[in-house]
Amino acid sequence: MVLLTKGQLLRTQHRCEEAIPEYDTVIASDRNSVAALVGISICKVLVGLVNEAIPLLEQTIRLDPRSPYVVYWYDWLGQVHLLESRTDEAIVWFEKARSVNPAISGPHLHLASAYALKAETERAAAELAEARRLSGEGSFSSIARLRRGYFGVPKIRVLYEATYFAGLRKAGVPEE
Repeated sequence: MVLLTKGQLLRTQHRCEEAIPEYDTVIASDRNSVAALVGISICKVLVGLVNEAIPLLEQTIRLDPRSPYVVYWYDWLGQVHLLESRTDEAIVWFEKARSVNPAISGPHLHLASAYALKAETERAAAELAEARRLSGEGSFSSIARLRRGYFGVPKIRVLYEATYFAGLRKAGVPEE
């Protein structure tokens, strides 16, 4: 439990390279630790090991398919596929997330990006409108505001620009 807590703390401090060995140790002693699997999957993406996150997330979902957090795991798996330019696969996971809990804005926003990348402009606009409605006035008003989040190492920031943010621009989110 101490190693898991240490991994979680390091991850929240954006120190994923240090968190990964902590999670690895937890998983070595309990390969079914959902919290460690989710934590390490996030860290793997943020340090640039995107493809390594997919089997970890799939295992998490298999271990606890009825978790109240499965919506976030589906959404994160969609984001991983989107970063790898596997837009069709990303859409499948985003749609699953949306169907689990349509009141969460993230899957709608991510679907807006993915649909726009596929030139499905009406669907993209509808998802963007729903994400904004769910999050309130001024939400998702510009790429600049969305960029304020933490997107990991430069390689990953480049992937977000080329996929997620490019899609949001096509969906109608202005730069400023």
